Amino acid sequence: ALEDVEKNIFTLRETLSGDGEVEPNQDHVLQIALEICKEGVLSLFVQNLPSLGWEGRKDLAHCWCILLRQKVDESHCCVQYIENHVDLLDFLVVCYKNLEVALNCGNMLRECIKYPSLAKYILESNSFELFFQYVELPNFDIASDALNTFKDLLTRHEDAVSEFLISHYEQFFELYKRLLTSDNYVTRRQSVKFLSEFLLEAPNAQIMKRYILEVRYLNIMMGLLKVL
Repeated sequence: ALEDVEKNIFTLRETLSGDGEVEPNQDHVLQIALEICKEGVLSLFVQNLPSLGWEGRKDLAHCWCILLRQKVDESHCCVQYIENHVDLLDFLVVCYKNLEVALNCGNMLRECIKYPSLAKYILESNSFELFFQYVELPNFDIASDALNTFKDLLTRHEDAVSEFLISHYEQFFELYKRLLTSDNYVTRRQSVKFLSEFLLEAPNAQIMKRYILEVRYLNIMMGLLKVL
């Protein structure tokens, strides 16, 4: 049964993206996206991802990315579906704990983060705090992938990120302090570099001023200058 499911997913992938020789029919692709949303298949995609083999997961993640880009008039139908089923985003974030599916989920999450409404949900969800753990996972590939997703969340939509940092200032920077004071040298170095990147974004100017004027954080940064 699993083999049949994976064959169907591969066929769906070829239909959505072409087979290398024949380009996909865009009207057909859009119709498939609408039907997938109507029948709740996106939820099944996410829920059954851990059950698939390596190729099946890869094909499904590829299909996911194509489906999210489909537009009806000015609306992305699959993005709207996820907006109404945000538990799918929480599920994908939690899946970073699963070694087998973590990288697939990372790809799927970064596609979601391209859309402001989905990125905003993840930022403000309880699941967001998990990224502060994920970037220190012992598996280098997964930790690096989680860091890429974390960076996307904090840089892709500048105004939304600025609003988030203002309203969650204490909570966010207390969590970030853990990365800056991590026992892992690579984590400390990457965290300092990324902190400077997103604080220097124009919408974050006031946040940066507040941050550098706080003695508790200034002490940490001065200490890091000695060891990095």
